[in-house]
Amino acid sequence: MNAEAIIRSIESEYIKDDLPKIYVGDTVRVGMRIVEGGKERIQPYEGTVIAMRNGGINETITVRRVFQGIGVERVFLLHAPRVATITVIRRGRARRAKLYYLRDRVGKATRLKQRFDRAL
Repeated sequence: MNAEAIIRSIESEYIKDDLPKIYVGDTVRVGMRIVEGGKERIQPYEGTVIAMRNGGINETITVRRVFQGIGVERVFLLHAPRVATITVIRRGRARRAKLYYLRDRVGKATRLKQRFDRAL
């Protein structure tokens, strides 16, 4: 058994199988586990997926939202234990793999057309 097979077998225990199919351009709501004092709560973060990277256990998505007029981007490690839930709110039609051009746009220009051929 080579090293890659051993690593893959160890990682397979931690890979989540309940994640929805996510595409670039989708609007998603990511529920993050936040610990405040002794209590734990789930804080939602909603925005547009502008990038996806890697695969397997290192798979990440970059989610962008505009909060109080300022663009905020956050990178989520999909299989991390801190990520409680991911729900797809709407499917967006994107013609490229990375939507970094949305950073330069303001207001209604940042909207993507909705895609209806992929189920939620």
